[in-house]
Amino acid sequence: MPHHRLALCKEDFLSWFERYTERTIKEFRMFSKEDKVLVAVSGGKDSLALWYVLRKLGYRADGFYLHLGIGEYSERSKEKVEKFANSLGAKVIIKDLKEELVGIPELEKVTSRSACSVCGMLKRYNFNKVAKEHGYTVVVTGHNLDDEASSLLANVVNWNTKYLGRKYPVLEEEEGFVRKAKPFCKFTEKETALYALLRGIDFIEEECPYSEDATSIFFKEILNRIEEKFPGTKMKFYLEYLRKVYPKFRERKEGKVQPCKVCGEPSPAEVCPVCKLKERIGGVKIIKDGA
Repeated sequence: MPHHRLALCKEDFLSWFERYTERTIKEFRMFSKEDKVLVAVSGGKDSLALWYVLRKLGYRADGFYLHLGIGEYSERSKEKVEKFANSLGAKVIIKDLKEELVGIPELEKVTSRSACSVCGMLKRYNFNKVAKEHGYTVVVTGHNLDDEASSLLANVVNWNTKYLGRKYPVLEEEEGFVRKAKPFCKFTEKETALYALLRGIDFIEEECPYSEDATSIFFKEILNRIEEKFPGTKMKFYLEYLRKVYPKFRERKEGKVQPCKVCGEPSPAEVCPVCKLKERIGGVKIIKDGA
């Protein structure tokens, strides 16, 4: 690991990985052992490894899996999550998107958004909603350094100040949102994959069928080429942003949120995007003013 100036054997790597996760949690004051933690799990290496590490470190961490209705891919992912939950002796909450809406393949046909955009919106909505319904104080995701650095690069290229003001490893509870944290934000994708493999974690190896056209892949490829020539670039790019640039965007508010008139979840408008989507496919009737 040239960016850490480290070369470790299997046993030392596993120990280092777990200690580094704990250190990252404490560095950014993400949560404590008293918090009820909800891990957003997909069946992939990052989220399952995160769930494993948090349980091993003594955190009260349960899982939440959102079935996206993407054919056999979603079914296999669900099976991996359920099997892993059993091996941990941990609770997992499973919600099927088709029970209150339709699957991602159908949604892509009725909206101008890309499949990845719709998926991200629905995940964020359900992570927040389910956490509040079940009394969890923080939602954690398995986003790694590659995810965070590529997303940061994309937002800088487009000068998306709204998202630059939220690119931080922990977002505090506010205005109807529960706290969110990313304990793996300083690990590369290769490191989380290696940890999962060495721990014998059975994760789904195939990528989501809709990820082929994701813009994040393009920016990851760019950063990987730079990293090959200049090891440590990803880490420096991300951490220097947090230290030098994020404070300048942190206080910038891009509009206020309010409770959605239909579901009560925080929304930038009277009716949130998810309820508008439900209305479009006939899943819910929007409450009109004065109704």
